[in-house]
Amino acid sequence: MDVISLAGLLLAIVAIVGGQVLEGGHIASLIQPTAFMIVLGGTIGAVMLQSPWRTFVTGLRISMWVFKPPVPPLHELIEQIVGWSNIARREGLLSLENKMEGMTDPFMRKGVQLLVDGVEPEHIREVMEVEITTWETEMKQASKIWDAAGGYAPTVGILGAVMGLIHVMENLSDPAKLGSGIAVAFVATIYGVGSANLIFLPVAKKIQANIMRLVAVREMLLEGIVRIAHGDNPRIIESRLQGYII
Repeated sequence: MDVISLAGLLLAIVAIVGGQVLEGGHIASLIQPTAFMIVLGGTIGAVMLQSPWRTFVTGLRISMWVFKPPVPPLHELIEQIVGWSNIARREGLLSLENKMEGMTDPFMRKGVQLLVDGVEPEHIREVMEVEITTWETEMKQASKIWDAAGGYAPTVGILGAVMGLIHVMENLSDPAKLGSGIAVAFVATIYGVGSANLIFLPVAKKIQANIMRLVAVREMLLEGIVRIAHGDNPRIIESRLQGYII
């Protein structure tokens, strides 16, 4: 669990709601189902319109990375790679084939498979770098749905505000309906600007930060596999991989 993400979200909500209360306002005045439906529905619809289905679904799926980052413990991964190196030096590269049975990461499995197959180190690097670039591009495209939502939400909020004002103008002769129309108008703007700057854009940046960390992990894994293919000493491999730890 990424505690700072949860704490940041709670702090933002408490600050806004607390400010409303301190100013003498009521929390109930910030709850407008109509404005919420306009902003959320309009924003999601706009993002769906601009995104391929696979990209949209992936973007929703990786949003969980905000609270549960997928980055594995780097020290354990380095120990694993060094273990492969020791086995390869003692028993040969083919002995690593037994280690593939428990691998759930397709990237790791493919790298070790190329190692076992005796592919030249330079060719292993070329093949795996393409994998890294393709994966990084796909993930960054998926993360951009949150950037897009952060761009659309304020505009949709303004659209909701205009709709609320139109409702007010249509009911000038009925004072009882004026209050609800004005409330929807202003709250829709709050929802649009608030969701963009407190949720959508921060989520996009946090996902992109996790993508960068995962790319670094894959590059570290690739470096270890290539060094094993070159037959480097396990201690040298460990020393090189330690440089990836910040």
